Amino acid sequence: MARLPVSLQSLVIQCTALLAAVFLNYLLQISFSYQAALWQLAFAQGGIAALLSRAWRQPAWWPPLHLGFLPAVLLARQADLPAWIYLAIFVLLVLFYWSTFRTRVPLYLSGHTAWQSLASLLPQTPFSFIDLGSGLGGVPFYLEAKFPHGHFYGTEIAPAPWLISRVRARLKGSRVKFMRDDYASLDLSRFDVVFAFLSPAAMPALWQQAQAQMRHDTLFVSLAFPVECRPPDHVVAGDADPRHTLYAWQM
Repeated sequence: MARLPVSLQSLVIQCTALLAAVFLNYLLQISFSYQAALWQLAFAQGGIAALLSRAWRQPAWWPPLHLGFLPAVLLARQADLPAWIYLAIFVLLVLFYWSTFRTRVPLYLSGHTAWQSLASLLPQTPFSFIDLGSGLGGVPFYLEAKFPHGHFYGTEIAPAPWLISRVRARLKGSRVKFMRDDYASLDLSRFDVVFAFLSPAAMPALWQQAQAQMRHDTLFVSLAFPVECRPPDHVVAGDADPRHTLYAWQM
C-alpha cells in the first residue's frame, strides 16, 4: 500500500477513518446509550484520519488536511452555497494542480532566500538554465535580471501557472521562454543548469533522467529535496529552514 500515490493513500485513509468513526459511534451507543452529534463524528473521523496519515508517514501537510476535510464538508453544506461555486472551485483547482495525483508534485513556490542562494551557484559565463516545474515563473525572472548573459527557460504542466508566467513575461518584456510540457519528456542535454523544486517522490526518476541526459560538467540543482543515492557536490543552506537548502551535483 505504501507504493500507492499519496492521493490514493489518502482516499483509503479517509474511508478507513470513516468506518472507524461509525464503528466507534456504534460502540458508544450500545455501551453507554450515547448518540454522538454529526459534528462530533466528523471531528472523530478527522482525528483518526490524521493519525493514520502520520502512521503512514505521509508528507507533513497531509494530517491537517485529513483532520479538517470532513468538518469542512459539513460547514460547506450548512452554508448552502450555490452549486456553481463548487464547480468553479473544482475547475480552479484542476487548472492549478492538473496532474498532481500522477506526478505527486503539488504547486510549490520558492522564495527570495532560495533564489539568492541559487544565484551564487551560477556561472559568470553564458549558460542556459531551465526551471523544472516553474510555477509562476519567479525563479527565472529573478535570475534573468542578475545574469543578462544567461538564457532562461521554464517548464510547467499545469495550465494556470503556465499561463500566468507567460502573461508575466509579456508584461515584463522578459526573454524567459515558458513551455507547457512535462519535464520528463524534455531532453535535459540542452541545458547547462537544471533546477528543480519538486517533491521527494519525484526525485528518483528525475535523477535517473539527469544522469542519462545531462552533459559532462553541467549542473543539477534541487531545492529542499536531495538525491539519496549520491551525496551532493555543493550544499547551500539559505537559513535555518531546510526548505531553503540547495543541493547541487556536477554531472
